[in-house]
Amino acid sequence: MLTVEKLDTQMKAQRRRFSHIPFQFYSNTPQWVPPILIDVEAALDRQKHPFYQHSEADFFIATRDGRDVGRLAVMDNKRYNEYHHTKRAQFYYFESENSLETAQALFERGFDWAHGRNLDEIIGPKGFAALDGYGMLVEGFEHRQMMTMMNYNQPYLPKLVEALGFEKEVDFISCYAEPETFQMPERIFSIADRVEKKGVLTVKRFTSKKELKAWAPRIGRTYNQSFINNWEYYPLTDNEIKFVVDNILTVADHRLIKIIMHGEDVIGFMFAFPDLSPALQRSKGSLFPFGIVDILLELRRRDWVSINGAGVLPEFQGRGGNALLYAEMGRTIRDFGFTHAEMTQVAETAVQMRNDLVNLGGKPYKNHRVYHKKI
Repeated sequence: MLTVEKLDTQMKAQRRRFSHIPFQFYSNTPQWVPPILIDVEAALDRQKHPFYQHSEADFFIATRDGRDVGRLAVMDNKRYNEYHHTKRAQFYYFESENSLETAQALFERGFDWAHGRNLDEIIGPKGFAALDGYGMLVEGFEHRQMMTMMNYNQPYLPKLVEALGFEKEVDFISCYAEPETFQMPERIFSIADRVEKKGVLTVKRFTSKKELKAWAPRIGRTYNQSFINNWEYYPLTDNEIKFVVDNILTVADHRLIKIIMHGEDVIGFMFAFPDLSPALQRSKGSLFPFGIVDILLELRRRDWVSINGAGVLPEFQGRGGNALLYAEMGRTIRDFGFTHAEMTQVAETAVQMRNDLVNLGGKPYKNHRVYHKKI
C-alpha cells in the first residue's frame, strides 16, 4: 500500500529520515556524490535557515508497505514571486522509485499544497539557497556530479515528471575544460593587462582565508546585484547572503576566489573551488568524525576545479570587466596545476557567456533541466 505523509520538521529524527532517502537509490552509482547530511537537515530547520524568514516550505515522504520510496519538498518563495510577478511554487529534493504511481502521489500532495496558497504553477528543481544545484540531469549521466553544487539523478526521474505533464522551463549547461584545449587567446590577457594598468578596474587577489572572510559581505552584495537579469534571480536578504558566503568559505581556497574592483567598489567576482567529490563520496555525507579531515586532505590534491559563480555588474561588462574575468579564469586553470575544469551550470539564457566558453574550448557535457507545470 502506498501512502504519502507530511514531515514533522520539528523532529530531528524526521529530518534525518528525509535526508537519508537518496542513499537507497544511488549507493551503487559511482557518479553520485552524497549530500552533506547536516546541510540537508539545515534546509528543513525552520528556526535556522534564512529562507523561512520570508517564505515557507513543506516536505513529503512516500511510503510503500512500510518502506520509504520517495520524497518531495515544495516551497512558496515569496521574494521570488514578488520580484517576477508570478504565483509559482517550487519543488526540490525529489526522489522516487521508478514508479509513476509514487511520483504522482508525491506531486499531487505538492499541487494541493500550492493550490492552498493560491499558487498556479510549479517549477523545479529549484532549491533553498543560491548554491543549491538547479534542475534535473537530462544529459551526461556518465559523468560524476560536481560535489553538491549540482544535482544527480537516475535517468528515469525526468521521464516520470514529463509523464506527469511537466515541460522544459530552462536548461543549465556545464562545460568541461582541460588546459590543453581550453585556451584563452593572448588577446584576452593583453586586454586584461591594459585594463589593470589603467587602474580603473583591478583584480583583488587574497593572501589568506582571514582576508577573504573580511571581504565576504562586500562580495555577497555584488553577487546579489550581478544576476538581476537571470531567470533564477531574486533579491537575497542580508541573512541569505551571509548563509551563502559562509557555505562558500567552508570549501574555499582563498587563492581561487578573485574579485574585480572599480576603485573601492566590488563590481565582479569569480568563485572557483577544488573538487572535493572523492572525499564526500568516502564520507557518505557525514562530516564527523573523520569526514572533515578527509576533505581538508582532498583540498591539497588539485585534480578537478569547479568554476561556479562568475559575474560582472552589467554596466562594466563592456569596459574591460569581462576580459579581466576570463583572464582570471584562464590563469586559475593554468597556474594552479589543475588537470580538469568544469564551468558549472551556466544558464542557457546567459547566451554570451555560453558562447564565450565554447569558443574558448569548453565542451558542453552535462545538461540540467528545470521543469514547469500549470496546476
